[in-house]
Amino acid sequence: MGSGRSKEANDVDESGPLINPETNGNGNRGNRRGNGGESELSDPNERIIRHPIQYYSINRPTESEAGVDRHTEAAVHRYKYYNRLASQSNGPLDMPDHVVPANFTIKVYVPVTGQQSSLITIFSLWNTMMGTSLLSMPWAIKQAGFVCGIVLLIFMAGVMLYTSYRVLKSVDVLKGKVDVLEFSDVCKHYFGKTGELLAVICSLLTLLGGMIVYWILMSNFLYHVVSFIHDHAVNNFNTTTLVNLTKYSDAVCPKASIPQNSTFGYSETQVGDFPVTEGNFYKIWDEQMTVPFFLILVLFPIINFKSPTFFTKFNALGTVSVAYLFVFAAVKAAKWGIHLDFSSVDSVFPDYTTNFKMTFPALTGISALAYFVQNCCISITRNQKNPQNNIRDLTIAYLLVCGTYVYMGVVFYSSFPLAKSCIEDNLLNNIETNDIMAFVARIGLFFQMLCVFPLLIFILRLQFMHSVFGSVWPSLKHVLVLNVVLIGVCLVFAIFLPHIGRIIGFVGAFCGFSYAICLPCLVYLKACYLKDGGLKLTWMKIIFHGFLILMGLGNFIGQFLIIGHTT
Repeated sequence: MGSGRSKEANDVDESGPLINPETNGNGNRGNRRGNGGESELSDPNERIIRHPIQYYSINRPTESEAGVDRHTEAAVHRYKYYNRLASQSNGPLDMPDHVVPANFTIKVYVPVTGQQSSLITIFSLWNTMMGTSLLSMPWAIKQAGFVCGIVLLIFMAGVMLYTSYRVLKSVDVLKGKVDVLEFSDVCKHYFGKTGELLAVICSLLTLLGGMIVYWILMSNFLYHVVSFIHDHAVNNFNTTTLVNLTKYSDAVCPKASIPQNSTFGYSETQVGDFPVTEGNFYKIWDEQMTVPFFLILVLFPIINFKSPTFFTKFNALGTVSVAYLFVFAAVKAAKWGIHLDFSSVDSVFPDYTTNFKMTFPALTGISALAYFVQNCCISITRNQKNPQNNIRDLTIAYLLVCGTYVYMGVVFYSSFPLAKSCIEDNLLNNIETNDIMAFVARIGLFFQMLCVFPLLIFILRLQFMHSVFGSVWPSLKHVLVLNVVLIGVCLVFAIFLPHIGRIIGFVGAFCGFSYAICLPCLVYLKACYLKDGGLKLTWMKIIFHGFLILMGLGNFIGQFLIIGHTT
């Protein structure tokens, strides 16, 4: 994928960056500099693949020094999230490999015959949309109700598919007028700096939200992994005080206090997330108060790297993690059986299985981020061997993603043997620490996120530094200060608000409204108004797209209305 380096890359002199090829009027590439020399690129059957960022010079060379073309400055503002590094964490919060000016990247020339097939395109889109939202799907269905949750997951997939379709079509509309590499180019063409600024804000908030969620999850996984090892070492599992059913000892309800002799067979116990033991270990090893700080020792040294190349080599971890969660949910469902009861209205838990709840915006907020691919679908489909299949492949990818989320949410929700109100926004929190399958899932996800987090902080640092200081690396002091601030924000949330469902909901609702719905709809209406590509503006188009924008705004406002009502 995008993590390898070419022979040219390895031969480049550290004194200067590899130079972009220039294109003449006939479409033939000009010269490029490697290892201080000039070489002609004469093969017309080559295409360009941009490899991960490699810094060979801290100070950006001048145009005369680098030989960059007229698109270099515009490329600075293209926040292309997912072209090659989208597969790093199987989610929309991934670190791209081509966000900086082209003169800070390495370009590799490969034969045109190597263009990607529809299968690769579909898988790339699917893998891009698979993120941490997968762990929150059962909780999201709980917030919306069983039937309502399934319907809304399908409905949101349809809405996001349509706006992604509009993003792809916007390239065709401007073909021959503007060189479009990303949707941000289209936004800038129609709305100037305002559209570009919105893309920057959405970009930074998305990355920051992803970093916060990752820090919370890594703290959670690290806590459980170390606790598992410790408790096995001291044979401490008999002292657990978690609320569970004796028949389903691997399922837990971390936050519920269950009356003794209840109809559900619980026993009166102290409620807590994890085993409580005598001694000093669990005084030192606390998920919220100490583990997030221990995580600094692991992550802070590696987030200051100038290049994220090393972390791009673990592409497969994301896909393996998703595949394992599929198997995990299936195994647990087979063991627990189906536990759905729509008739126990007078039960001790009246919301045991409900079909609709007023807190449904929690699900629509999460799903807006779960289906978020608008800012990278152009990059993913650019190298398609048969471009006429892009819309078909996009549709198939959304169907697969929707099926994935519905599967994970429905299977875990319907099989969970305790009260549905017990389901956590991280489904692994509902599994005992000493469960072997959960241990494997946690340790795998921990190392996968450990590789992705530096990529997230790298791209946020790059975008912020270039926007504010005009340089992607002003100085080590600037980088250290920014990293300390970002880690501080992550720590605050990990200690005082470790609820990934709410965080994903807010971030997803904002980005879904601003970038995924509002901008594609406004771009399409503006194109119709200007009659670009033969389009015509009609009242039906205005009403329909206006409704989508209002729906996106309502989804964002709804996140504030349900504060204090989600459980």
